[in-house]
Amino acid sequence: VQLVESGGGLVQAGGSLRLSCAASGSTFTISDMGWYRQAPGKQRELVAAIISGGGRTKYAEFVKGRFTISRDVTKNTMYLQMNSLKPEDTAVYYCNAVTFESGWSSSWGQGTQVTVSS
Repeated sequence: VQLVESGGGLVQAGGSLRLSCAASGSTFTISDMGWYRQAPGKQRELVAAIISGGGRTKYAEFVKGRFTISRDVTKNTMYLQMNSLKPEDTAVYYCNAVTFESGWSSSWGQGTQVTVSS
């Protein structure tokens, strides 16, 4: 599975962005998908995840009430709607997909930069 993120950019604090993650290849093998982020000098951390086709979602505490994850299976695309952005949300955002074919595997996109100015 190949993943390509888009939608990042520069936004002022309080603004919004919508990230997209387009999947291609053996998309029928995708189980769970998620968004992660990594700020300079910090470890990559989970932002939000959508479980097994969209039935259940989970969020990191620091984005609850501000970010919404969704997935359009017909378009093989996952989204992250980010509202009320804060400077501390500045990071590279990565798309992840967990797949199962002959065994479990994990795929990552190349990342998209989100910069929130104060």
